[in-house]
Amino acid sequence: MSTHPEPGQLPDIKAVPFGDSALMVSVASGTAEERQAGSRRIREILLDVRPHGLQDVVAGVDSILVEFDCLAVGHAQLAQTIRLAAAGRFQQENGQADGKHFVIPLVVNEAFAPDLPDVAAELGISQEAVLGHLEDSVLSINLLASAMAPMMGTVQFPGQVSRCREPRTNVDPGSVMVAGTNAIIQPFPGPTGWKVIGRTPLTICDIRENPPTSYKPGDTVRFKVVPESEWERLEGHFLRTDSYTIEGAL
Repeated sequence: MSTHPEPGQLPDIKAVPFGDSALMVSVASGTAEERQAGSRRIREILLDVRPHGLQDVVAGVDSILVEFDCLAVGHAQLAQTIRLAAAGRFQQENGQADGKHFVIPLVVNEAFAPDLPDVAAELGISQEAVLGHLEDSVLSINLLASAMAPMMGTVQFPGQVSRCREPRTNVDPGSVMVAGTNAIIQPFPGPTGWKVIGRTPLTICDIRENPPTSYKPGDTVRFKVVPESEWERLEGHFLRTDSYTIEGAL
């Protein structure tokens, strides 16, 4: 099932009241990837169209929370407006994807990947196999988490990765972390409960840049494990689509 409807057909959108002044909106059918992509697109449409009464749109992995002024518009009216706006835009786009693709180099050593042995033991595979699954996965950025951190899925692990029993109080920028079958990159120093399996020398978020990130939800990512000797050459370079390339990359 495609999240882009045929002409004249409304996208399959679910809108559930969430308190007096919000709707939880999602694409109701399709694969996980299609539902995630549909929710991302609906959010973009709403922020562009700005229906009457809209106050904010908060992104989730496969849904969005639409907050509105309940004195200006009701649940049912806004839900219908969302469906009509989405249907019109989805038809215009004709299913064409415009996301960017990034290849992100990853350096792995004892200091940069403290949780790699634990992840390998939990999945019942070697550390090399863990990294192989990560490299072989084309990950979609589902949402931007705290501090513009890109939350990505789905890593083709043979199982789910648990979170740390005791969260770390500080993780270095560029740390690549996994939990479940998702991956995330730490943009700035901060705490985390995700398991750290490597670090990229690239700067993924820089407030001096405009915009501060080159990526957005809907873009795709591949990781490439590189030798430690690459760290000095790439350290501090701002992540762009051409920051690092590999033969055969999308």
